[in-house]
Amino acid sequence: MAAVSPARRAAYETLLRVFEQDAYADRAFRTAARDLDDRERAFAQRLAYGSVQRVRTLDHAIDQLGKRPTRKLDPPVRAALRLGAYQLGYTDTAPHAAANESVELVRRARLERAVPFTNAVMRRLGAGMRDLLAALPEGALKESYPDWIHETFIRDLGPEGALGLERAMNEPLETVVRGDAVGEPTDVPGAYRVDRVDEQLVAAGRIWPQSRGSLVAGLALGAREGERILDLCAAPGGKTGQLAGDVTAVEIDAGRASELRANLATMRHPATVVEADGTDLPPELTGFDRILLDAPCSGLGVLAQRPDLRWRARPLPDLQLALLRAAAERVRPGGTIVYSVCTVNADENEAVVDASGLEVDPALAQEWPQFVHPRRPEFLLTLPHVHGTSGFFVSRLRA
Repeated sequence: MAAVSPARRAAYETLLRVFEQDAYADRAFRTAARDLDDRERAFAQRLAYGSVQRVRTLDHAIDQLGKRPTRKLDPPVRAALRLGAYQLGYTDTAPHAAANESVELVRRARLERAVPFTNAVMRRLGAGMRDLLAALPEGALKESYPDWIHETFIRDLGPEGALGLERAMNEPLETVVRGDAVGEPTDVPGAYRVDRVDEQLVAAGRIWPQSRGSLVAGLALGAREGERILDLCAAPGGKTGQLAGDVTAVEIDAGRASELRANLATMRHPATVVEADGTDLPPELTGFDRILLDAPCSGLGVLAQRPDLRWRARPLPDLQLALLRAAAERVRPGGTIVYSVCTVNADENEAVVDASGLEVDPALAQEWPQFVHPRRPEFLLTLPHVHGTSGFFVSRLRA
């Protein structure tokens, strides 16, 4: 058999697991790439994550040029063609290399009968892929997003803003860490831009990977020593690790709570972890000075970091409002609540705050003028295509 590069093999296995077994891309890739060196791993990640992100566009190209619906293909053939199409459309891989390795992946899956078909489709893609992509009208199909996400972005940011956001989240964003001064300082205190995350420094508790948008959400709380602080939806713990004071961190899922404890131990943060439903807290968890509610959401601001999320995302405004009302019941009178979400969706952002009836603290925007919400200046909204960081909505409220 002809050779298949380790990087392409890892990307192919990731595609199979994500789309045929409903696996999360980051976990599937971690397993598939465990034996790769740094260079191979970087290339494999680009292929895997890019193919997952661009799968709507890739399938359209395969359907048009392959003349057989992608959904009817055997899973190994589908994954091999998607991987080959991505290389042809979005990298400088030589067409013959993409074709040969896609064919070999199908052969290794013991689908010899599908080899001629795979080869023929890859040849057609090699000849026509770039022209097909260039001819696509701007929008959800060309940028590979579900229609509902594209329509949400247009509604909230306008056509140009939507397109800029979609393009930005199809590319890697900056890499930022919180902690020791190990890279380039940014406009967020304690945040440093780096080429890559030094895992040894992470393990030593000296830095923590965290976007500037996420850091702002934690900093907005203004937690101080001597205060009682509640982090209501805490896992995996990046923001918890920022917080001063006597911190209680709540997480409903046992597995994520275990991860939260491990991460806090790595960061040497003394927060107390409580496994509980944020909407039904134990009675003793009350009277907090400040509460951070970084609520579960559709994640439409972090699609660059989570390539498969666009295909499984859903808005959660009812849960978010229930959590915000629960926070309002557990903060002391006059206390502070920060409601944040890593999404760019007004239904989960300002609409939830408006429905809560809580008083908005307008001073937040004065503290972070570079991140002021474009339509609601009492809030913050970090945007990948404007600020180069993940998309976060941040509000500070008074009980």
